[in-house]
This record gives sequence, structure tokens and C-alpha cells, in this order.
Amino acid sequence: MSIDGYIVAGIDIGSLTAKTVILNDSQTILSSNVVQRQIVDEAAANESLETAMQEAGVVTRKDIVYTVSTGYGRGISGFGDKDITEISCHGRGAHFLYPSVRTVIDIGGQDSKVILLNAEGNVVNFAMNDKCAAGTGRFLEVMASALGVPLSEMGEMALKSSNPEHVSSVCTVFAESEVISLVAKGKATIDIIAGINEAIARRMHGLVKTVGMKIPVLMSGGVAKNIGVVHFLGKALGVEIIVPEKPQIVGAIGAALYALDYAGQGK
Repeated sequence: MSIDGYIVAGIDIGSLTAKTVILNDSQTILSSNVVQRQIVDEAAANESLETAMQEAGVVTRKDIVYTVSTGYGRGISGFGDKDITEISCHGRGAHFLYPSVRTVIDIGGQDSKVILLNAEGNVVNFAMNDKCAAGTGRFLEVMASALGVPLSEMGEMALKSSNPEHVSSVCTVFAESEVISLVAKGKATIDIIAGINEAIARRMHGLVKTVGMKIPVLMSGGVAKNIGVVHFLGKALGVEIIVPEKPQIVGAIGAALYALDYAGQGK
């Protein structure tokens, strides 16, 4: 594969996944990659970058003019020329994919955030939950384990429910006890799962209210692949939520776009 012009990389290092996007100087995405681990470290970030490079036809890291890292673990990468906050990168990536978007809801492995953008795609306000795992990917993992169901099937199972059980707690520890209690009472699994999805939607609705919502609304992050959460959150907010084809790489796209800026400035 021949590559015209120069290329850059954006790497989003989260708590559970490492994502890489390779971009050329025409803002064309040449490749992307997601590596999932129980704990993401420098090795996982390296694997994501190397795999994306192979897919893009990049021979060595010297062929990448500039690299920007972002995310929960952006400081551990050791190979980024610069690191930028995930707030800025998710906003930039969302605006690149859907220029009309004004609100970005990102739910990752260990935190969640709501970002308000203006017409130019600049961040004008944001709120972030990074103090606990409530309403995050880790929360869903714990609930799936408690119920003995595959995490990947929770979204579709939730949509089959016509009577969601109320899960009052958004604290992972207390919610797990609540779910176990519902199972002991003989409540239907799909109704419990629907209740879990609704609990996340309520949590995010509260975070959205602290920022103020403008439409259109886009959801990024791994939890955006859960159609149950997307459904209940859209219902709670009263809007139709846009979900990109690859919601996990939105932050990495933003990081790569910033890398293009710095490469163009010769920095």
C-alpha cells in the first residue's frame, strides 16, 4: 500500500481499551484499531498502534510524523509527541464525524463525560464522572457477571423487556447486591437487564442536566455499542442519539486531528 503525503497517529488509552487511528494529511482515516484488556498498559497501547500501522501499510514508527495520545492513561504511553485531554479529543472527533453535533455523551470503562460543543466544534462546557465506576463499562461488566450473561448480549436482551425492574442504586457494589436480590426473587433476567440499562440512563441524564443539552446528540465510547443503553438514554433525554459506526475510536480520531495540526506547524 502506497501512502501519499505524510501521516500521523492518534492514540486513546482508556482503562479497558487502547484505540489507535492513523490519518493522512488529507484527513483520511487509513486504519483504526481497538485492543481490549482487563488492565490497559503500555504494552496494550503499543499493540494497538503496531496493528493499526500494519493495516495502514506503515513500515516503521519513523514514518509517522506526529503522534498525540489522549485518554485515561495518556501519560503511560511513552511514545506520544504530545498528550491532550480526552474532553478536547472526543469533542474534536465527534465534530469531524458529524459537524452538526452539539452534545457528546461518552461512556467509557471507568468514567463518563458529557461535552457541549458550539457550531465550530469547540468545547464550551463539560461534566465528567471519574470518581466511581457507576454507569460505566465496568458497571455493566459487573452486572453481566452477576447475572451470568454475556456482556455483548445485554443490549438486545434489554430491548426484549416490557416491564423493566427498578434498579435504584447506581453504585456498582450496591447495584450488584440489588440485582442478586432481584434474581433471588425470581424476577425475569431481561427485566433486570432493562432496569440496569435504565439506571445508567438516569445517571447520564443527571450528568447531561449539569451541562445543558443541545441537539443533535452523539454517543461515543464502548458502551455506545450497547443498544439497550442507547435506547433508554435516548428515551430519558427525549432525543434520537447518533452512534458512529465505530464509537470507540472517536477520541482517537480527535487525537489524530490534533496531531495533524502540530505536524503542519512543524512541531
